[in-house]
Amino acid sequence: MATACDNCPLRRKPIFKQLSDRELRFMSEFKSGELSVEPGTPILMEGSNSPQLYTTLRGVGLRYKLLENGDRQVVNFVFPGDFLGLQAAVMGEMGHSVEATTAMTLCVFDRGALWDFFRAHPERAFDVTWIAAEEEHFLGEALLSVGQRNAVEAIAWALVKLHQRGEALGMTRNGEMTLPYRQQDLADALGLSLVHTNKSLAKLRDRQLATWRNGKLFLHDMDELRNIAGIEQEEPRVRPLM
Repeated sequence: MATACDNCPLRRKPIFKQLSDRELRFMSEFKSGELSVEPGTPILMEGSNSPQLYTTLRGVGLRYKLLENGDRQVVNFVFPGDFLGLQAAVMGEMGHSVEATTAMTLCVFDRGALWDFFRAHPERAFDVTWIAAEEEHFLGEALLSVGQRNAVEAIAWALVKLHQRGEALGMTRNGEMTLPYRQQDLADALGLSLVHTNKSLAKLRDRQLATWRNGKLFLHDMDELRNIAGIEQEEPRVRPLM
């Protein structure tokens, strides 16, 4: 059974902006169904012109680009509440691919109805602009990690950011978070080799700062990890939910 927007479990998360009754009613009309996919399933392909947009309801995935030599550059990590397919809606085709890391449930929207929806609800158009700007902000931080942080600093930054996302979504318990990505995914995101990534994670583990093992992430000293990464403590920004 598809999840009714009125009963969406994400709406109860403080990280997401609350919708008015009018917005919620129109979101229910905008939603055309749900899609369940298995781990490893391609959801959107680079260069494609998908007729559908998606919001991640459950599960996690990856956004990535394939380089000419066949290597993969992870662009971002997909979490519940993320809006997928906006590039194709605005630019005519996807500039990256999206793949499921775990089993995922996606809310499906008809891309053809997007602009009519925005004309009726211009405040929702602002929300989509915010989402695009937030993605650009993350990419800027990631580029800083690739260009200016050493491997240990970059990994400390990534682990803090991932843990913060999980905590805001209620995906942590007693400081521990399920993190089903592979070390190779983290290496691809930060432009590091797998060997370098493994050694850097081992250094953080030996210093009793962070442990990532068997799909579980535990940050033992968040303040010191932030210090290593060169980032300040900040409250998560309330974000729109499409």
